Amino acid sequence: MAFSGHPTSTLTTDPGQAPVVLAAAASGLVDFMATQGGDVDAIFGHCGVAPEMTAAPTLQLPLATFCALFEEAARRTGRDNFGLWFGQQFQPRDLGMWGYAALSSPTLGSALENLVGLFRYQQSSSTMRLRPEDGGEHRTGRKRMRLEYRIHSPAIVARRQDAELSLGQFTNLIRECCGRHWSPIEIEFEHPRPPEWRQHEMAFGAPVFFGCAGNAIVFDAELLERPMPGRDLKLLTMMRTCLESMGSRGGADSLVDRIRNAVRERLPEGAPTLEEISATLRLAPGAIQRALADEGLGFREAVDGTRFDLARHYLMQRHLPLSEIALLLGYSELSAFTRAFTRWAGVSPRGYRSGLLRH
Repeated sequence: MAFSGHPTSTLTTDPGQAPVVLAAAASGLVDFMATQGGDVDAIFGHCGVAPEMTAAPTLQLPLATFCALFEEAARRTGRDNFGLWFGQQFQPRDLGMWGYAALSSPTLGSALENLVGLFRYQQSSSTMRLRPEDGGEHRTGRKRMRLEYRIHSPAIVARRQDAELSLGQFTNLIRECCGRHWSPIEIEFEHPRPPEWRQHEMAFGAPVFFGCAGNAIVFDAELLERPMPGRDLKLLTMMRTCLESMGSRGGADSLVDRIRNAVRERLPEGAPTLEEISATLRLAPGAIQRALADEGLGFREAVDGTRFDLARHYLMQRHLPLSEIALLLGYSELSAFTRAFTRWAGVSPRGYRSGLLRH
């Protein structure tokens, strides 16, 4: 399967049920957790899953549980960049059939297209996309591509570790083709900049930007024509057939989830209006209002609920100043954020954070 050259190659999944991921994405987690000083039983027990489940690559794990495992591991080990380093040491073949389908593709372009096209069998309520970067050529004259990844389930607020491990896994797939010392042009993450962010630039060997619209690897388009060293069309066909026999996890996104995701994406620019979300989703404002009303929500309540969920998540990150959290949530002034949060939680942001630190 050669790279098609189409403007976009996209796969979004959401089965309308609790989102899942194949346990292959956590291959080696138990051993890695132990080397980082983590209490494996305590971390897995806290998340309500048995460590043995990660040893069954075709087993489905709830995506929320998968993300929680890495967030809890980072917290309990004191390794704030736990997901980053797990992803950097992860071998693409450990992704199971999905990984082997990419590795056995004839070129890097077809490998990435297979990774995107078969993503529906790997993980739900998420998006992968391969596309040329907007704006044409870079100032160096080189055309650039973007491999983008993002979880869409609004219920999964804490997903930083997953984003960092996932981009590490995808980078290692490209390194299978381009050599282990290959580095992208740049890396983008949707979450705020963490305290030890320089480790990210060391790990990827490239500039890393935080607080972006999504998570992405940016690289030279000319790499797409490079042959994959493990190309094997028979193995590719076999892996595709096996994955397809498992049945697609794809389906229509929940409209309320799409609304909340659109709100989340626009918050750093300020609280979005109904008209702006309507334009983003290409839906009539009335359709948005009806979908929210079915959940007992008005549009302003949906915006406030999204802000409150994110606020509590950001307040757990001690390195983030309250003023930066206010901006991330679309408030131009800290005082406005303080008033809103106090109204929602019955305590000020500073008081809420102090309570977290005491416990």
